[in-house]
Amino acid sequence: METGTLVSLVLYFIVMLGIGLYAYRKSTSDVSGYMLGGRSLPPSVAALSAGASDMSGWILMGLPGAMFVTGFSSTWIATGLVIGAWLNYLLVAPRLRVYTEVANDAITIPDYFANRFEDKGNALRIVSALVIIVFFTLYTSSGVVAGGKLFENSFGMSYESGLYITTGVVVLYTLFGGFLAVSLTDFVQGCIMFVALILVPLVTFSLLDNPLSVTLNELNPQMLTWVGAGGAIGIISAMSWGLGYFGQPHIIVRFMSVRSVKDMPVARRIGMSWMIIAALGAVFTGLFGAAYAHEKNLVVDDPETIFLILSQLLFHPLIAGFLLAAILAAIMSTISSQLLVSSSSLTEDFYKIFIRRDASDKELVLVGRISVALVALCAIYLAYDRDSSILDLVSNAWAGFGAAFGPLVLFSLLWKRMNFAGALAGMLVGAGTVLVWIYAPITVGGQSLSSLIYEIVPGFILSSIAIVVVSLITPAPSTQITDKFAEYKKELDF
Repeated sequence: METGTLVSLVLYFIVMLGIGLYAYRKSTSDVSGYMLGGRSLPPSVAALSAGASDMSGWILMGLPGAMFVTGFSSTWIATGLVIGAWLNYLLVAPRLRVYTEVANDAITIPDYFANRFEDKGNALRIVSALVIIVFFTLYTSSGVVAGGKLFENSFGMSYESGLYITTGVVVLYTLFGGFLAVSLTDFVQGCIMFVALILVPLVTFSLLDNPLSVTLNELNPQMLTWVGAGGAIGIISAMSWGLGYFGQPHIIVRFMSVRSVKDMPVARRIGMSWMIIAALGAVFTGLFGAAYAHEKNLVVDDPETIFLILSQLLFHPLIAGFLLAAILAAIMSTISSQLLVSSSSLTEDFYKIFIRRDASDKELVLVGRISVALVALCAIYLAYDRDSSILDLVSNAWAGFGAAFGPLVLFSLLWKRMNFAGALAGMLVGAGTVLVWIYAPITVGGQSLSSLIYEIVPGFILSSIAIVVVSLITPAPSTQITDKFAEYKKELDF
């Protein structure tokens, strides 16, 4: 490894751990501070934290890899995500910030569901916490896989060593600094990712010898078509990624932590600007990378490493180290967010409810830290399969959360008639549909269900139907929480 590259990475690790230490001293003495930052994040930090934790390693590895292989047809994923994120900021963000505070100051998503629907028996809390823990362990493993590939391809280290280094640094600052550390590191990491996703495609494009369309046509004419092998159904599947935003706990929890609902418009403008530019950078990295590799006769064994290859070939070692830090930033920001949300559910929705109802804040923070380490170990175990596709792992977990929680979150914020029975039915149907769609040995014309259409589509639709039907055929809910929300909403006029 070049000295300059090593210096950049060491500085990056020092900054991340330093932020963790700062956060440890600032806001981890009570459970609300450790898990939600005391609802005090400024809009810029909340927006970039949401973006960085959302995009993860797939924005620098998964999406460029898909563009490298299939060309323009993969841009529908980015298009669907941008639309979904914008609607999430518009429909969910302000309401969730108010509703979670009104609903007995809920600090986790299962806690919000339980309070919103007056779940006395904790059935809703348990099921939602289980969904979070199961799917987030899978989701976290995708980030760990990306870290392993990064260290293997860039530094000549073993894949397994990369898993432990990536996870180890994240666990340290998350375990000690909690939500504030995660959010502040996400802010820094989001800035690094932003610069990298502008720099790499611009430099790569400037070094192409021929027009992009000519080179891509020589490589594979199908890369220039907007409709891939899946046709219209393929476009629907790709754009349906945007549906997942409404149900991603590690993203929507950022909305809960903003210091005031009045800050949401600013957060939306910052978050969407960052996301659009980052998505375009990832798309162009894959396209320009494919053209550059074809012109220079580069052998790319794993398309998901094209950003790594370009960083090492085209830049000075010091800048290359910064670009590698951008990939680590993308990976770590998401892992840390997912670890903290999983830890929050284990602590608030299992330990506090079923083991120690009278546990002190100090005890709950300790349990939260232990939970961070346990979930990280499980993710490492799942990531030992080095052939795992980052995009496949992310897509499965994204669909699981989107179908199980997306309709539930939307209806809970927008429809007063929704009740506990409808919420539970919607969550079970959504999660169950996704699992069946992925794992059931059912084929149509020789193709698996998930290859026909992305599993979030049937999951989201069936979950929504279940919520409406079950809510309407069962008794109407109490309006205690919804009435409070209506009053608060009117006062704030958002």
